[in-house]
Amino acid sequence: MDLRAHVSGSGYELDDAQLEAITRLNELASQRRGVYLHGPVGRGKSFLADALFDVLPEPKKRVHFHAFFQELHQRISERLHERGAVARAVKELIGRAKVLAFDELHVHDVGDAMLMTRLLEELQARNVMIIATSNYPPDGLLPDPLHHDHFLPGIALIEELMDAVELDGATDYRHLHTEPRSRFETGEITRTATLPDTPVVLEVNGRAFTALGTEGARIWFDFGDLCEKPTSTQDYLVLADRFDDWVITDVPRLGTRGRETRQRFANVVDVLVDKDVRLTLVSDHALGEIVGGDTRDLARTASRLELINTTG
Repeated sequence: MDLRAHVSGSGYELDDAQLEAITRLNELASQRRGVYLHGPVGRGKSFLADALFDVLPEPKKRVHFHAFFQELHQRISERLHERGAVARAVKELIGRAKVLAFDELHVHDVGDAMLMTRLLEELQARNVMIIATSNYPPDGLLPDPLHHDHFLPGIALIEELMDAVELDGATDYRHLHTEPRSRFETGEITRTATLPDTPVVLEVNGRAFTALGTEGARIWFDFGDLCEKPTSTQDYLVLADRFDDWVITDVPRLGTRGRETRQRFANVVDVLVDKDVRLTLVSDHALGEIVGGDTRDLARTASRLELINTTG
């Protein structure tokens, strides 16, 4: 098994960071050691993880983390009061696989964090080799400081079962020939596009979800509907799969809002950045004012929003 030869046969010209990662992945594969490949979007994580998966022997299974986790939730809920519900659900989903590859692993919600820990325990018990890609290092999962401690057992399991390999090359290949995906506008929504005349109510995870309107793959939200109502990260993930162009209007100074509202906004930004969704924020306030002031819990979100292309 030679991962470098397999990747070279694809015809891609690899950069130095990718070549360094391949060397490490090859070592881990020969040891049947799990891999946690992390770094910013567009660096080739999925490409290298897929190549590693391809050279490993059967039985194996490759899944998108979000879809797998939704299915796991569903199967557990169907047998909620049965003993061993998680173990049975995992067995049904992975079958005889001894290698399980997750693409785009993320943990934003405390409930998901608890279930993720149980999933890792089951995979450990079944001696399954895990390959995972993520935009976060292990200790960056579940970044909400209020809940991060709840996932420390899960992070410990990740570090026990997998070796973290960072892929942080200088080039974002996904955006090499494109305009910035996100932007910030002050003033009226008409600068972005004409707002649809009629709000829409969407069914998301069995609940009604109000949007200002939709048009093709674009969706408009009022900040209050999106972040001041009891919405969840799972809702944002479902919607990000349906719409890859979001506009959020009337974004306030977040320091004037409660902690739960601020955290929902942080989760929205995390999900959309991770899913590479185009995001336009429209506000009467400058971008620095939105996340400025005494909002230390938004420091990470402020850093992510600094990448937004700003227009007046």
